[in-house]
Amino acid sequence: MNEVELLRREERDVSVWDVEVDVLVVGYGCAGVCAAIEAREAGASVLVLDRAGGAGGTSISSGGFVYLGGGTALQKALGFEDSAENMFRYMMAACGPAPDEALIAPYCEGSVAHFDWIVARGVPYRESFFAGAHEPFDSDEGLVFSGSEHVHPYNEIATPAPRGHAPRSIRDKGALFMNKLIASADAVGVESRFQSRCDALVVASDGRVVGAIATTLEGEQHIRARKGVVLSAGGFIYNDAMLERYAPMLRQCKHKVGTENDDGLGIRLGLAAGGEAIRMESGDVSMAIFPPNSLRHGIFVNHAGQRILNEDVYFGRAGEIILFHHDTRAYLVVDDDHYDRPLNFPVEIAAVGESIAELESELGFPMGVLQSTVSFYNEHAAKGEDPLFHKLPKYLTPIVKAPFGALDLSSEKLVYSAFTLGGLRIDANARVLSASGAAIPGLYAAGRTTSGIAKQGYSSGMSLGDGSFFGRAAGRHAAGPLD
Repeated sequence: MNEVELLRREERDVSVWDVEVDVLVVGYGCAGVCAAIEAREAGASVLVLDRAGGAGGTSISSGGFVYLGGGTALQKALGFEDSAENMFRYMMAACGPAPDEALIAPYCEGSVAHFDWIVARGVPYRESFFAGAHEPFDSDEGLVFSGSEHVHPYNEIATPAPRGHAPRSIRDKGALFMNKLIASADAVGVESRFQSRCDALVVASDGRVVGAIATTLEGEQHIRARKGVVLSAGGFIYNDAMLERYAPMLRQCKHKVGTENDDGLGIRLGLAAGGEAIRMESGDVSMAIFPPNSLRHGIFVNHAGQRILNEDVYFGRAGEIILFHHDTRAYLVVDDDHYDRPLNFPVEIAAVGESIAELESELGFPMGVLQSTVSFYNEHAAKGEDPLFHKLPKYLTPIVKAPFGALDLSSEKLVYSAFTLGGLRIDANARVLSASGAAIPGLYAAGRTTSGIAKQGYSSGMSLGDGSFFGRAAGRHAAGPLD
């Protein structure tokens, strides 16, 4: 049998249903728990299956950030102005190529109400702004710039506004976020079964998904889903065969963000039922040399000694540009005044020189190339200017204090972290779409099983953001009248 035959079964071949529910959810991470809560609160009976020994998925060990804006209660409390239109402008500029307006528009419009929904389920947020760059690893501040909203070119496209909403915890923010949602699901009567793998979707003669076949602790179970099945089983970062086929560049990243269950099963189930997978080459790529932020005073250069982007960008954008556009053949050139060791991952020094000319020679660059790059940068940095990439003035200082060093940003030497962003194509109601654009009756998906609001241009919090938002949409629509 080929994979489609294994992952898809016909309803006529199921003689007995062992279990019957209104909505079946496959995967109990952020998207799955939100789908389950919404469906249950709409009056549907809900069962969640997860292969792990408990709930949480990748989300429970995440940073806990939720990317929301448009004027949330937390943004307003801290004096930041934002609107759905402003948020939309940023996301349409950042989340490309070919950002999905059909998902981004409702996400921006519903962002304020979605934050209120999360707070109402017990997730706490401190009314405090983190002024550092991107992630409050060692504090419990509630709001942060978690992307590149405040740097070029996005600060000229939309008014900068922080949208990274972080639960009030110094450590284990993702665990706090998920445990509150799981408790909410338990409180409304969501049923769950762990160590249970969905092996196939059951499809009726008219194409409607009507249930699933699962391997559970009780053996094989035929589960009827009267109203719908929600696939929320994560991405495919732990499936080397799928990475090699769809996103080979991500295989260069040493750190996989996810669990071993992020093997693409949800995507493959959706494909077997007639869905379409898009943007499968996309991934979030973090190059965590920041903090310390003193390193942002240096400059990124490629293998030819030419500067390639503004160093104040979100480290995910930096990693993405350097991996996808420069094959990680890049360096960070920094002087003695601003050198420090990265806090989160080790880094190797590719070369050191008492002059830029000596550093250039040690790196094997053509004579004069790096000297010219640094000279041009220093001339303008001394005046607080960056005509090439418009780096923020607070990081603009000439590179003049010897010795000079070049940090090796190659994937062989530096730890890049990655997870996949491609997946099933969905509409705003989280219905899985076929290649023709038609919704597959009874089949929904959310989270990293889908191609969501970010293709590239990811900002911290977009996974929990679109997973929770479209998870809710899936649960709400699945619990409604049959389409």
